[in-house]
Amino acid sequence: MWARKGEVFAVLAPGNHPATHAAWLEALAMGYRVAIRPSRREPFTPHRLVSALRQAGFGSDQVVLLPTDHTVADVLVQAADLAMVYGGDEVAATYGARADILVQGPGRSKVLLADGHSERHIATVVDSVGGHGATACVNATAVFVDGDAPGVAREVARSLSEIVVRPPESDDAVLPAFRVERAKALQNYLRGRLDTAEMISGPDLVAELPGGGAVLRPAVMLLDRADAPQVNIELPFPCVWVAPWSPADGVAPLRNTLTLTAITPDEDLLTRLVEEPSISNVHVGDRPTFLMGPGLPHDGHLAEFLMRSKTVIRDRSPVPLPRPEGERLTGKESFRMREVHGLG
Repeated sequence: MWARKGEVFAVLAPGNHPATHAAWLEALAMGYRVAIRPSRREPFTPHRLVSALRQAGFGSDQVVLLPTDHTVADVLVQAADLAMVYGGDEVAATYGARADILVQGPGRSKVLLADGHSERHIATVVDSVGGHGATACVNATAVFVDGDAPGVAREVARSLSEIVVRPPESDDAVLPAFRVERAKALQNYLRGRLDTAEMISGPDLVAELPGGGAVLRPAVMLLDRADAPQVNIELPFPCVWVAPWSPADGVAPLRNTLTLTAITPDEDLLTRLVEEPSISNVHVGDRPTFLMGPGLPHDGHLAEFLMRSKTVIRDRSPVPLPRPEGERLTGKESFRMREVHGLG
C-alpha cells in the first residue's frame, strides 16, 4: 500500500508563477498537513488558495500560510517532516543532498532543432522562450541548431521584439516587471557574461514604466559553439542563448535539462535523450517546453517524494469481536470465522 513518509509538509514557495502552487495542493489530498512560506514577491496566490481552503472546511491545523523572513524559513524546513524548496543554484547547493527536501532548482530547459527545417519551428522556439512571461523553469533558455544558427537567432529575436511593453496591471501584459534597480542589475549581469557571444537583440533591454518600475525586453544571444558555458545561464525574463549543434556534439550539451523539446527524425538520438538521466522531460516535435497537463508532470509526481510503499500482511478476514451472550452470528460472519480458523 501507499503510505505517507511523514505528517507535516513545508513549502518555501517561489514568486515566479502562480501555477507553482498547484503542487502542494496534492499533499493535502495525500493527508499531509501543509505549511506554506510565501514569496515576498508574490504572496497573493497562496493567500487566496489558503483562504479558499479555509472556507471549504480545512482547519488551521491542516493548512497554514506563514510569511517569514529567510531565517525563519530555514527553521520551518528543519521542523517539518518533509519540505519542498524553490530557488537557484545556491538553494540547490544548500539542500540538494538532503533526502527529506525536494529541491526545485533551475530548469535550464532547451530546444533542439535538428530536422533540417529550422525555419519551420520558430514559433515553437518563441513560445518556449516567452510563454507565461518567461519566468518558469520550463521556459527555454537555450536553443541548439543543426544548421543556420545565426538565422534562427535573428528570426527568434525579431519575433520576440514584437512583444509590446505594458505595465504589469494591463490585461495584455506579457513581460515581467521589476524594480528599476533590479532590472538594470539583470541587464548588467547579462552583458557581463556575454564574453564572445553576440547580442542579437537591441542594446537597451530595460524599459522603464511611467508609473514606476520597469520591464526587461527579450534578449537573444548567439554563441559560437554548443558547449559554451552561457547556455546554463537562466534569468527571470525572456532570455535565450542560440548555439550551433551537430550530431558530433552528441547529448552532452543537452544534459541537465528540465524539459527538452527535440525536433529531429533521428530515432537513435531520441532514444539516447530519453535515457539520459539528467533530462527530466522530452517533448518530441513542435511542442513548447512549458507544455504541461494532468498526467504530464514537469518534474515527476509529488507522490514519488511524499509517499512510499508499505507491506501490510494480515489474515484474509478479521476475527469478529465477541458478541453478547445469546446473540447469534450472521451466516456470512459464521462462514468467515470458520475460514479464519481453518474449519471451512
